[in-house]
Amino acid sequence: MSRILIVDDEISILKALQRLLRVAPCVYGNEQFSLEVVACEFPSEALKHARQGEFDLFISDYRMPEMDGIEFLKQARALQPDAARLILSGYADLNALVRAVNEVGIERFIGKPWNDYELMSAIAQALAHRELLLENRQLADLVRVEMGDKTAEQIEAERLERLEPGITRVNWGPDGSVVLDDDN
Repeated sequence: MSRILIVDDEISILKALQRLLRVAPCVYGNEQFSLEVVACEFPSEALKHARQGEFDLFISDYRMPEMDGIEFLKQARALQPDAARLILSGYADLNALVRAVNEVGIERFIGKPWNDYELMSAIAQALAHRELLLENRQLADLVRVEMGDKTAEQIEAERLERLEPGITRVNWGPDGSVVLDDDN
């Protein structure tokens, strides 16, 4: 099941997207994706969800009062760099598009109102591309282990670090003990 987080300040847009994602097939090639959708009206609420659980795809409106979609996706990418990212916008702003591609690495910039088929196709392509990237990383890691460039333990530490940043770092005290709290 692919998890998608949508953020848009217009509730009617959120409801329309949820309805579409619930009923429309999400297919790319021979692969069909089943979707779990979390919808948020505020970027801060969406970032809270991103801190609590893993998502495969973030879809954000571009213009929102709290923060723009690019800033939201930058923060989401810092939390979950492997998640795919799309921007929906009712404004055809070339500078925003260039900024979104350069700063956030979005998969697609989709205009509002959207074509349902094109949107579902873009979502399926983004999810398939993400799966391919993850599979390529796993295969590259296997080759690195086989060639002796890395150990299986190093690969696992990198995987854990991607899931929970900071989990593999140990703060040692001067006496060789493990310091659990930096404040003291």
